[in-house]
Amino acid sequence: MIDRAVFSQKERNIIILLIIIALGGVILYATKGIFGAMLGTLVMYTLFRKLNMFLIERWRWPKPFSSVVVIILSIFIIVLPFVGIGSMLVKKAIELQKDPEWIRELIQAVNKFSGDKLGKPDWLKEQLESSASYLGGLLTSVLGGAANLFLEITVMYFVLYFMFVHYKTFEKGVIHYLPFDENQAVVFGQELKNITYSNIIGQTFIAIVQGFFLALGFVIFGVEDALFWGVICAILSFIPLLGPPLIFVPAALILFSQGNSWQAIGLLVWGFGLVINIDNVLRLVIAKKVGDIHPIITVVGVIIGIPLFGIMGLVYGPLLLAYFLIAVKIYKANKRLSLLKDRLETKDNSAV
Repeated sequence: MIDRAVFSQKERNIIILLIIIALGGVILYATKGIFGAMLGTLVMYTLFRKLNMFLIERWRWPKPFSSVVVIILSIFIIVLPFVGIGSMLVKKAIELQKDPEWIRELIQAVNKFSGDKLGKPDWLKEQLESSASYLGGLLTSVLGGAANLFLEITVMYFVLYFMFVHYKTFEKGVIHYLPFDENQAVVFGQELKNITYSNIIGQTFIAIVQGFFLALGFVIFGVEDALFWGVICAILSFIPLLGPPLIFVPAALILFSQGNSWQAIGLLVWGFGLVINIDNVLRLVIAKKVGDIHPIITVVGVIIGIPLFGIMGLVYGPLLLAYFLIAVKIYKANKRLSLLKDRLETKDNSAV
């Protein structure tokens, strides 16, 4: 028999804490493949929380029925459009694989232009070789994320259903276990909601508008596959300022190489004058309405998110980084409050 008096209560608490940390680490490692699903569940719950509560509390719908209706609605609004875009990209990739000749012609045309105008006939080849390693790793991450997307969506909606049905218990549990007081928990929840709305609803709206106007510019200046490149622009628009130029600048170079100089100049003016500034103007409007994520946070978040979550890292990466910064902000505020209380207590003791 082990003498229980060997350990003090404090030592027992430390041992229990170490066991909890060890088991938590094992669980986190075992579930690392569904981190994206967990983050997606949090995002979807934040977006559709009010609707679910409205259906249950105002219209008196049964909780399971309300949860199913909200989930079906979210599939039509969010999931099916992504499936459609993915299908378009796959079809285009198959077309390019079957007919790679136009890619060779494109490379030859750009190399001819860069040789005549810049004195670098192998400029495009050099750029492709220098970026091949990075792009290869990026493409692998994106395709890997796409392969696991079905599993993540299934897990996400399974968990989301029970969160919607037991939303009061879930929210009380979150507030209870968060290391904040009640006021800080409310602030954390509000900022979490604002950041999610800004990045999902706001950035999606910006992306659609930018993609539309880029496609319109391609039609005006005679660039082929305007719809396809508009969709690609919309996807890349989640990278602020940097995304759209990755589409219209190469297109302008191609027009230059084909001798269509005024169309190329017009496309560059259209891109830098209109498409880029759509982001700037709409971002200011969204920031006033619901809050905003700084462009630097978005770019760094994308860099972090794509290797972790695949193509969904365009959304999840900036959100994850923004959530982290919110937690740090509240921690610093809590620390200042603690220091202030300690100083007041010290002054009171000195006065006594």
